[in-house]
Amino acid sequence: MNNFETFSQLHQNPTPFILGNIWDVKSAQIFEASGYQAIGVSSQALSNAMGYQDGENLPFEVLLQLAKRVVEIVHIPFSVDMEGGYSRTIEGIITNIDKLHDAGVVGINLEDTIAGTSRYLQPVDEFQKALSAVANHISRNNLKLFLNIRTDGFLLGLPSALSETLIRVKNYENAGASGFFVPCITDSNDIKAVVNATGLPVNVMCMPALPDFEALASLGVKRVSMGPFLFNKAYDNVSRIAAAVISDKNFLSII
Repeated sequence: MNNFETFSQLHQNPTPFILGNIWDVKSAQIFEASGYQAIGVSSQALSNAMGYQDGENLPFEVLLQLAKRVVEIVHIPFSVDMEGGYSRTIEGIITNIDKLHDAGVVGINLEDTIAGTSRYLQPVDEFQKALSAVANHISRNNLKLFLNIRTDGFLLGLPSALSETLIRVKNYENAGASGFFVPCITDSNDIKAVVNATGLPVNVMCMPALPDFEALASLGVKRVSMGPFLFNKAYDNVSRIAAAVISDKNFLSII
């Protein structure tokens, strides 16, 4: 199987696969060497590593260059978080998708929120129209891309997060999504409701209250992302060790 076929098959297994979320080539290599079956960009981790706030403030060309280099170096399937597409037009989003596909990426994430001063959900029909155009482009041109759609009701903490998610999952499935990403969902009953609402694979994200992998498998989850959590933990440790060098007046903390 090629990497696209492998990546697609990972979403059909009885147990969820764990997506290693990278922010540079070295982190991609570490995940591959550790036995991960697939990797994906964490937009927040990459943006923060490059000195940008999350929310499409990172130049798309930086994301594209990272994608090209990761594909050259790492051999497991690689997916890219495009946030809202790095464009506010359907044509611009499709152009960016083509560039990532040509770089060798086998999956993309698109989200139904717009980041700005405050993140907000796009109207269902508006995002569905854009998604349909993207899915049709992928199909017509036989692009080997897994189209993972992120819906952000739980991330935004909406009181109606579950009902809003269920509406959007159905609409997005009809528009041509390959799978769904619901970040910040943690309640088992909510997760089960989302899984039961679609025939497509459901992706959840590392959170303090998220059930363990065995429980997620029993709920029907197919993919688990770690988001920026490993990046944040790694740099918390870097910060602590860097401070220790100054306070201890020696290098014992790093040797």
